[in-house]
Amino acid sequence: MADQDDTIDDKPMPLIEHLLELRTRLLWSLGAFLIAFALCYYFSGQIYGFLAQPLADILHQQGGGERRMIFTALYEAFFTYLKVALFGAVFLSFPIWATQLWLFIAPGLYRSEKKAITPFLVASPVLFVLGAALAYYFIFPLAWKFFISFETPPGGSSLPVQLEAKVSEYLSLVMHMILAFGIAFQLPVALTLMAKVGIVTQAGLKKGRRYAVVGMFVVAAVITPPDIISQIGLAVPLILLYELSILAAGWVAPKRDDEDKS
Repeated sequence: MADQDDTIDDKPMPLIEHLLELRTRLLWSLGAFLIAFALCYYFSGQIYGFLAQPLADILHQQGGGERRMIFTALYEAFFTYLKVALFGAVFLSFPIWATQLWLFIAPGLYRSEKKAITPFLVASPVLFVLGAALAYYFIFPLAWKFFISFETPPGGSSLPVQLEAKVSEYLSLVMHMILAFGIAFQLPVALTLMAKVGIVTQAGLKKGRRYAVVGMFVVAAVITPPDIISQIGLAVPLILLYELSILAAGWVAPKRDDEDKS
């Protein structure tokens, strides 16, 4: 039996009005992104310094005098700062354009659908930030220290081998790692949503646990640099998040069963 209170809080609108509303939402989103981009470009040097701080700390601990980062093309530093501004603007403006998207599609959803989706909308950015924080504060220091350990100090019969990181290559690596960890941390959201709509079940997730563990190590090996620290650092949290997804799947499934019976 359908719940009569479960209605759509939307009023019939002509197609042109929907298109005008969509344009308004897009303009608000674009405006927020441009403002965030300008702000992030103004502070692009400080943002890059923040991203490079884990490497700077490791180099400082290694000693050996002043260390530096280099760029080998005239335009490289400029485009690197543009990428920094773009990267920062996406993060900074995300709440605005996500809100605009929600305001556009929410009127067409039933109240029960809104209630079901809202927790996932909150959990998704939180998990992304947790994944990015894990990469920055835990994985970066360990991985950078591992890579720098292959330097050869001056002296002896061999030529010294010393890191002089390029600003663009370092930024690409950092962005890749942050995005990889942030997206990978969306696993509980994806699995719980699939359990909510009946695509997967708690029993199925438990049965496929061993295959999931192997798959997570494979995924970690593909999307992280070729070092064991980054791979284990991503695979282990994914396994824990998979276990959390199993618990969440069991939590959402009974509600769906109750609705089906009614």
